[in-house]
Amino acid sequence: MQGQRKRAEAPKAALYRAPRPEYTAAVRYLDGKRDIFRIRNADDIADARAMVISELGDVQSIMIALRHH
Repeated sequence: MQGQRKRAEAPKAALYRAPRPEYTAAVRYLDGKRDIFRIRNADDIADARAMVISELGDVQSIMIALRHH
């Protein structure tokens, strides 16, 4: 009786996921107050801006910059 042989699997490539960029947003509200936020889950700078606007609503101005570690 012959035993069954398992197929040798090719070594799995290590799954490397590049870290997502982080952004810093400086916001000025309509009443003149200001605040700074850290955005971690944005795909790009446009997505970071959309995330800030969706969270805060109407603001006077937003400045977003890529955060360097």
